[in-house]
Amino acid sequence: MELPTTHRLPLSWLYEAASPPLQYRALAEAAPESARDPERLAALRAAVLEYKPATAIARKQRDTGLWGELLEMGWTTEQRPFRLADRFLFRLLSRDEAPELLVEFRRSAKADPGLGLWARGMGREAAAAALARAGYVDDPRLRGTAHRMASDISQFIRSELATKPFRKAHGKTILEPTSYPPTVFSVEMFAFLPALQRERSGFVERLAQYFSTPAPRRAFFIQAGKKVFRPMFEVLGDPLRGDATGHITDVPFALYWLELLARLGLVRQIASAHKVLARLFSECDDQGIWSPKALRTAPKTTNPVVAHYFPLEGPGKSPAQRQTDVTFRLALIARLLGIPVEVV
Repeated sequence: MELPTTHRLPLSWLYEAASPPLQYRALAEAAPESARDPERLAALRAAVLEYKPATAIARKQRDTGLWGELLEMGWTTEQRPFRLADRFLFRLLSRDEAPELLVEFRRSAKADPGLGLWARGMGREAAAAALARAGYVDDPRLRGTAHRMASDISQFIRSELATKPFRKAHGKTILEPTSYPPTVFSVEMFAFLPALQRERSGFVERLAQYFSTPAPRRAFFIQAGKKVFRPMFEVLGDPLRGDATGHITDVPFALYWLELLARLGLVRQIASAHKVLARLFSECDDQGIWSPKALRTAPKTTNPVVAHYFPLEGPGKSPAQRQTDVTFRLALIARLLGIPVEVV
């Protein structure tokens, strides 16, 4: 199964069936520039700022800057909530040791410095991903962090730990604490830093090889100080777990991962990603609407790392709402891959 040579974006259908964020992003990001009506774009940009699920997220922001994710909702970084959040994120990036930056780990880290160290490391990676996604691609603080992370991950991939990353502790199989594998945060950060991809092209190629290897089937745990828990962010090998024909059980996570790989220019180099994406494209009808057989409910995921990403569709009972998110994402991925997109 091969990727299509062209793809259709059903904008007219999305205008009728989809939420304002999906409509706006489909026009602003997935449609060819020649098809972007400036008046419609401005109207949709205003609509996403009034979209109730997004304004509810903004209202929950604390004075510290902590909040939910609005970038995927189509909000621009000129909005006040971003300015508050950015200060917090850059403090995480700078290795600020302030206790309040530990957030929910603040109390437990007092008695467990190792847990605090792990939390600060993950917080720094998550901050870097958010800032890259927000467009701070030329900020020297982010670029410095990104290059350090690329070097650490590259060293891990080249080491023996990459093939034998586990050891026994507390009667469990744990990831060696000194290992530094890619995480969903670091991969997302790299995906939104095209200049770094060009500067570290050898590293990106090593990522392609690493993500082409099967993920370990054995259950393992993460040790952070005295705590031992199941992995959530670490990526060991290929996380898609598609079958021989490209079918996957977790469509939202697959779309998230495929979009990151598309931004990294790696989809065609990783056989499993190529196969899964070709399968998803094959499930689109002649108008470009994702229409798999026997679709009775909207795709769901149990993976919390895509909570900010999927769904962008709002509440409702229309059957079309099962299809809008995937339809938009596939058109966006097609555009990222350089596949010609026709608006219908």
